[in-house]
Order: sequence, then C-alpha cells, then structure tokens
Amino acid sequence: MEISPSPSLRFSSSDRPTPTAAVAAGLSLRKRIEIAKWPQRPYSFGRDAWTSCRRPGPLEWKRRPVMVICSQRTEAAVVARRCMDEAYDALAERLMSNAAVAASPQSKYIVGLAGPPGSGKSTVASEVAQRVNKLWLQKHSSSDSQQYLLDVATVLPMDGFHLYRSQLDAMEDPEEAHARRGAPWTFNPKLLLKCINKLRKEGSVYAPSFDHGVGDPVENDIYVGPQHKVVIVEGNYILTEDKDWAELSSLFDEKWFIDVDISKAMQRVLRRHILTGKPPKIARWRIDYNDRPNAEMIMLSKKNADLVIRSIDFQM
Repeated sequence: MEISPSPSLRFSSSDRPTPTAAVAAGLSLRKRIEIAKWPQRPYSFGRDAWTSCRRPGPLEWKRRPVMVICSQRTEAAVVARRCMDEAYDALAERLMSNAAVAASPQSKYIVGLAGPPGSGKSTVASEVAQRVNKLWLQKHSSSDSQQYLLDVATVLPMDGFHLYRSQLDAMEDPEEAHARRGAPWTFNPKLLLKCINKLRKEGSVYAPSFDHGVGDPVENDIYVGPQHKVVIVEGNYILTEDKDWAELSSLFDEKWFIDVDISKAMQRVLRRHILTGKPPKIARWRIDYNDRPNAEMIMLSKKNADLVIRSIDFQM
C-alpha cells in the first residue's frame, strides 16, 4: 500500500512514517485544517489492523476499509483509520461540528460525494448519514422537543437523474445509447441542478429515485425536508468540469471524492453485474466498453475535491 499525501511526500508500506516523523515531514496542519483536530487514535497500516474490522455477512464484499485524506490542493493532512467504520465516524463528527447542524431550520449543508463506479459512494454516504443522525439524537437526548427525534442527515443519489429508456430510444443511435448507459450524456444534469437549487432556496424538494428492476427513474420518490440539515449528494460526475456538470460544483459546501484503484473498482462492478443477472461474458464486455472509460474520466475530477477518501482493499 502506498500513501501519497503530496507529490513530494511518498511512503511505501516498508517505510511507514511514525506520527512524530509525519509531523516533522510537514503532514500536520492542525491549525489550518479542522479534520486534523479529530481525536487521535493509534496509527496502524498493517494487515491485521484492517482485518480486525471486517464484518461477515452476505453483503460483505461491499464493506471495505477506507483511509481519509483531507486535501487542500497542494497540501494534505493524513488521518489514518484502522478500518472503514472509524473513517465513517470521523466524517460524521466532521459534519456534526459544522454550524449548519445547529443553525436555523432553513439552513442546508450540502456535501457533494463523487467517485468512479465501484468506489463505494452509496455505502459511504449512507453510513455517514446514519452516524450523523445517531450523534444528533445523542446530543439532544435530554430534550423534550419532538423535532430532535427527526433525522437531520439524508442522502440524495444521482441515480434518479438517469435519462429514461424512452429518451435513449429517441437518440440518433439507440443501440449505442443503451450500451453506454451510465456515461455522462445518459444523465440529466440540468434537472439535478434545478433540484439542488430548489432545495437551497425553499428548504425542501422531491427528487427522483432509480428503479434498477425496471431500469428507469421513479419521479418524486425521495423527499428532502426542512429537518434535513445535512444532505449528501452522491454521484459519478458531480465534480467533473464538463459544461453540463460544472455548475453543480459551486452548490456544494464541501466536495468529497473517493479515490480507488480502478482495477479493483472494476472487479467490484463486475461482481455487481453478475449478481444482478448479467452473464459473465456480457458483464466483462460492459466493463471494458463502458464502465472503465467512465471511471477513467471520473478520476480526473479528483483534483476538484476538498477532501479525498481513499478506498483500500485487503487480502484474507
């Protein structure tokens, strides 16, 4: 495993920095970066530390450890967590410390979470939102007000902003459009922009979800209400600089990106395709023809993030 906090600071697994050495190397930015103020825990990069956090179960392949890197363009402070649960806790604490959680009922703190297919966006978003809600409830456990029993964090996926199959059918090359579904031009970024703008201005919005069984969006299936102070918008292209997507970036209070080795991400996507019924040969073809090219383009938007979450696999 290699940790790359900046181009000038690289450490391999055989040359791991101690916390003292990391500070001496310039990794500590505690006065300037809030994330570095989290409670310190033992730094561990060994395999045993990761495997101790492993959870068994039928969806075990989707649960993966992550390392959190807070980046300020040319400088980065590294916070190493032993497993993904510690990373989720740290991210939730970061959001809880924001003024948005304690501000007026109309306020919204919107996080844009991007990453390639197979990076774990939906898992990260869901886990962090659940932890924020738990922390909020604990903070106000002694209050008699019913408003504190409501969730304050929610997730708004980009999936619901797919174009309908009928819209793909109407394109100049329908066969190519369906084969490339998931590419940026098979979504409706203008509708997503309108949705987030309305949320900002009015404090609530109905948004579409995506029915994977039917293969089409479901209108007005997700409600983001006034009680939701933290909204995590997760999707592949929300940090890209493409003309149809670029305006979205300015609407986010924070921009997160999940960094992952593309080959490992594609292994996860291949597994997902097969689990949803695609023959292995077709699944591999779709990876090569569509998913990997999309992933390579998405990785270019990492530079636009305020905070990078590095997804890390481990071997048993």
